[in-house]
Amino acid sequence: MKYRLTDSTAVAAARAGISVATAYRIADDPRLPSQKKEPRGRRRPDPLAEIFDSEVVPLLQSTPAIRPIAIFEEMQRRHPELPAHIRRTLERRIRSWRALNGPPREVIFRQVHEPGQLGLSDFTEMGDVEIRIAGVLLDHRLYHFRLACSGFEHAHVILGGESYVALAEGLQNALWALGGAPREHRSDSLSAAFRNLDQQAREDLTARYEALCVHYGMEPTRNNRGVAHENGAIESPHGHLKKAIRDALLLRGSADFDDLAAYRGFVDEIVSRKNARVLKRIDAEQAHLQPLPLTRTCDYEESRVYVTSSGGFTLRKVFYTVPSRLIGHRLRVRLYDDRLQLYLGGTLLLTLERGRAGPNGKHGHIIDYRHVIHALRRKPMALLNLVYRDQLFPREAYRLTFEHLRERLPDRAACKLTVELLSLAHDRTCEGQLAGVLMDLLARQEVPDMKVLRAQFAPDPASLPEVCVQLAPLSIYESLAQDPVGEAA
Repeated sequence: MKYRLTDSTAVAAARAGISVATAYRIADDPRLPSQKKEPRGRRRPDPLAEIFDSEVVPLLQSTPAIRPIAIFEEMQRRHPELPAHIRRTLERRIRSWRALNGPPREVIFRQVHEPGQLGLSDFTEMGDVEIRIAGVLLDHRLYHFRLACSGFEHAHVILGGESYVALAEGLQNALWALGGAPREHRSDSLSAAFRNLDQQAREDLTARYEALCVHYGMEPTRNNRGVAHENGAIESPHGHLKKAIRDALLLRGSADFDDLAAYRGFVDEIVSRKNARVLKRIDAEQAHLQPLPLTRTCDYEESRVYVTSSGGFTLRKVFYTVPSRLIGHRLRVRLYDDRLQLYLGGTLLLTLERGRAGPNGKHGHIIDYRHVIHALRRKPMALLNLVYRDQLFPREAYRLTFEHLRERLPDRAACKLTVELLSLAHDRTCEGQLAGVLMDLLARQEVPDMKVLRAQFAPDPASLPEVCVQLAPLSIYESLAQDPVGEAA
């Protein structure tokens, strides 16, 4: 068209590199070919023409949150003749209607995170990751801490629920690993801990949490309940962390660990690799963190218990055995997420594994057979109907042996022989080796012979050290008595 302003049609066509006929056609109608086409109409009748405006739109207006699949199923119930393949057509039509006529939607406002300002805590379920400790499935979750600015992360394996103890222990571990504290700490974990608590207990929990934050100079904040995106700086990393754990387990080739410490070390290594990717950002943010206090603060709950004549105490629907010499004493218990520390006055006596009641409220038992074996020797028949009999056996082999003996022997003989096996395991410190022998005997359907087992697990005379005691001659004492004290000095 530019050449046509100064030249004839034929010359303009030659200069533009098109034919003369095309030049005359463009001169008559300058529209593009795509603009000349008529809009394509429907090739088949609209299957929603009779129901969309009259039935679907009223549903969308009265219940804006309803899902398209629910509307589709409702339309099929009202109109059985509707084919199933119109589902996608209905979903696209609903999506378009909502874009033009739907209610306003929530807007997410992206935030700028200042270094050293915000740290976030949350718990994430690990039920879909099947971890086994010594062959036993581990029911656990992860406490997850993250700095919003640099992305520093810390994870701690939690055996119980979302409690203040778990939060306090995990948070302090994270801050001391980081080497500083942010100015603000955000968490929604206490909302779960508040459930089923009375008003006084809630106020006490709130006071302890605020005291924890004051100790580290942090302002405690919480996101609105049920609004997960307000904790988005840690909610999204939950998924990334769990995916990293799954991948590492696949590379490892096994999800079975020897003990809890090995699994915790495995998680720590994964988190360390993630932190190594943003190490420069973490180093830059550390300069803006508050210094840590001189010591940690309380990350446990304290209770007092009374050791009964049953050789133990009950705490939170769990019965724990202790050495019988503590019967009648009142002990101070520090309750952590995974353990109990027992104090008599200011003296630490022992540490026990923490137990938890069953999901149906049934009492749990944490039993150490070494605490009661001396009493069972005198009363072996007590084993027959013992409340915590199954928990008494340190390994599955001992429980299976007891059941096998009850089938082959009278109850009295079965109880006596089982107690003797436990005594042998205790006295000779051969619990694991004896369990292996018992499994072999069970495979052969044989009854254990205590005389043979005692000989098998007796100390090897060749391995016993020879102790030669050389007595001093009595004349030495006579010489000492003759020397004056002054001269000896």
